Amino acid sequence: MATWLATEIWRAHDVGEVAVKLTPAGNGRLELYLDGDKIFDRKDEDGVYPNLTRVNELKMVVADKIFEIDESISASI
Repeated sequence: MATWLATEIWRAHDVGEVAVKLTPAGNGRLELYLDGDKIFDRKDEDGVYPNLTRVNELKMVVADKIFEIDESISASI
């Protein structure tokens, strides 16, 4: 599941310098962080793994975050 989620996010966006990191944690734990912010936590969603609809929602959240980060970097140059 984690590999599929990471692949979907990586394929959907030109993530550039953004890292997608998978870390085994046991007990079926699945969390997604971007720039230090928690985007998804399986525990917070009653232990349910994300379905395709939820993964697409997460991809949109990631896209928005990447855009915000890019804008922030551009503004500081």
